[in-house]
Amino acid sequence: MTAVGIDAMEIWTGKLKLDLAETFAPAQGDDPGKYTKGLGLRASSFPDVYEDIVTMGANAAHRLMERKGLTPEDIGRIDVATESAFDNSKPVSTYIAGCLEQVYDENFHHANKGERKFACISGTQSLDDAYNWIRAGRNRGRAALVIATDTALYARDDPGEATQGAGAVAMLVDEDPNLVELSTEQGYGSADETDFLKPNQQFPSVDGKRSVNVYLARMREALEDFAEVAGDIHPGDYEMIPFHTPFPGMVRKAAALGYRHIVRGTDVGELLAEEIGHQPMRSDFETDDEFHAAIKEYTDALTETERYQDWYANTIEPTLEISREVGNWYTGSVHIARASGLKHARENGLDLDEARLLVASYGSGAQAEVHAETVVPGWEEEIGALDIDEQIRNRYDLSFAEYEQVHDVHNHDTEADVEEFTAPEKEFAFDGWGRMGERKYRYVE
Repeated sequence: MTAVGIDAMEIWTGKLKLDLAETFAPAQGDDPGKYTKGLGLRASSFPDVYEDIVTMGANAAHRLMERKGLTPEDIGRIDVATESAFDNSKPVSTYIAGCLEQVYDENFHHANKGERKFACISGTQSLDDAYNWIRAGRNRGRAALVIATDTALYARDDPGEATQGAGAVAMLVDEDPNLVELSTEQGYGSADETDFLKPNQQFPSVDGKRSVNVYLARMREALEDFAEVAGDIHPGDYEMIPFHTPFPGMVRKAAALGYRHIVRGTDVGELLAEEIGHQPMRSDFETDDEFHAAIKEYTDALTETERYQDWYANTIEPTLEISREVGNWYTGSVHIARASGLKHARENGLDLDEARLLVASYGSGAQAEVHAETVVPGWEEEIGALDIDEQIRNRYDLSFAEYEQVHDVHNHDTEADVEEFTAPEKEFAFDGWGRMGERKYRYVE
């Protein structure tokens, strides 16, 4: 069976930066450690005045197509995943295709275009759609563009404000990929939840504590479901585990839960039992409260062991490096994590040919998906082509007053006349409004 997976990817971060420790924390009267240590974030990225989910997605896709030498005729479908859409009928993919048609002689008139919505997991669901389309033989030799693009804004003074971010990830899904091959095995955990939602509103309504608990519960279910089809899981099976990363502090909790699950019944589990005792079992306790208290005590002890900390440092920590600098990108979050881990491996001379990744995606509302990916020869060249470090370095560093202005610019309920902070160059930019209220775009040479 021909391998299908991600052949290449590109990342486009918003051009503005908010330093959480130096700028945001003092303005909020907070200890910088609340953000750098608690959340695990150093900075957030924001779109400039002329940027939005269309420009960021189109710029990432254009860069990807140019690097791979592709034309619109090579693309059979364009799937956009976002929870920042501004139209309830016209999908963002049509806007992005329209942008790209400004710079190519051909068009995308014969490409299937769509938009996926299920909070942050829709980026992975779009990958699944593209994978299934190719597997079904309906692609006619063409590839799919999957674009995850979001501006993750919260209302001012909301507890989630520090986790904001903006950017896009474009992925080329094709046969015989040069980055990762997707597995057929998937595990799901899904339930009707109201942990995070936007009922006809731009900014989310969030139950913070519940959101964390729902995230962990769905991840546990997805991991259990994945094990049903993939077989027994050992902590040494996967080189890295990219998680959906709303902020790195959330991943710390998810990683401990996941590790606790995958060491059960393994040699690693037995070695840990000699050190900190066996994992608590529900049957050993009279009440749920007693059981949950015991689980918390065990998990706290687990994360203090050298064995766990070494595993976390090698398997999880490398996937968080980009997110620490850009914040939450919603649908692109887990795909940034994958890129971050592979980038770390390349920069540190790690041989990942045929290594396996365990990718853990999540979307509020709520659903988690766990699937495996195999890193294929050619990955180093593909990851080496990313210029995300340069993009991060070159962002305009906002003052707090400027941040307030930018927030107003991208607030749909606020009219703000703010000058752009950077100049667009060789990229797509917002160009005003059309006669029916549609957004218009142009390519800036």
